[in-house]
Amino acid sequence: MLCPLFEEAGESHVILTRRSSSMRSHTGEVSLPGGRLEDGEPAVQAALREAREEVGIDPSVIEILGPLSPLVMVRGQVLITPFVGVFPDRPQLYPSPAEVERAFDVSLAELVSDGVYREELWDIPGEGSRSISFFELMGDTVWGATAWILRDLLELALQP
Repeated sequence: MLCPLFEEAGESHVILTRRSSSMRSHTGEVSLPGGRLEDGEPAVQAALREAREEVGIDPSVIEILGPLSPLVMVRGQVLITPFVGVFPDRPQLYPSPAEVERAFDVSLAELVSDGVYREELWDIPGEGSRSISFFELMGDTVWGATAWILRDLLELALQP
């Protein structure tokens, strides 16, 4: 999974997508570009490949800074390794209609604004209680793995 960042007017922005309603899973959910690894493919290469397929990001213009903390999704026990990548300026996005309904960006400042972030305690069968993160954006709710990754990114970005 790729956590693509760029700076504009002195603010850092992250690129998000809303998944197409034709997708098999997580339809209509807000996500970061990314998907499944192909056999033998390193996670960072998969993140770049998927970002190109989903929103037309040219891998040659993004600098990979490194990975965030990996996480395991509750459903399906899938390991996700997110990578932070930085563009030199606002990238042109070309969403693939088969995979992406909408591509957009949000500033990190908006993500840390009052009333945007919240947590809920959910009972997960077989696992007990688990804290689930949410970001309430204008017209969209980001939750689950994407919210967890954004929270991890913000914790790193806001360290003194």
